[in-house]
Amino acid sequence: MTLFAPDIVDAVLRHMNGDHSDDNLLIARAFVDPAADASTMVGFDGDEGVWEVTGGGVTKRASVAWPNGPIADRPEVRREIVALYDEACAVLGIEPRPHA
Repeated sequence: MTLFAPDIVDAVLRHMNGDHSDDNLLIARAFVDPAADASTMVGFDGDEGVWEVTGGGVTKRASVAWPNGPIADRPEVRREIVALYDEACAVLGIEPRPHA
C-alpha cells in the first residue's frame, strides 16, 4: 500500500471537501449508503479513498477502492477520484459533468 505525503493528502482533502462536496455525497450514495445525506472525504492511500458518511442519523467511516486498482503517485489520485465520480453517476443514473 502506498501512503502519500501529508501535504498531498491535505491538499486533496481540502479540494474535495471545499470544491466537490456534492461529488463526495454522490460517491457515498452510490457505494456506501443510498440514504446518505452528508459525506466528507477524510483520507486516502494507494488502495482506496475514505469517507465519513452520515445517513439516517448514523455516521460511519467507509472505504471505497480505486476503480482501476492501486495507485502510487499524485496524478493518479485525481484520475481515480474522477473515475469514482463517473461510476457513482452511472450507478445513480445521473449525467456526469464534463471534466476539464
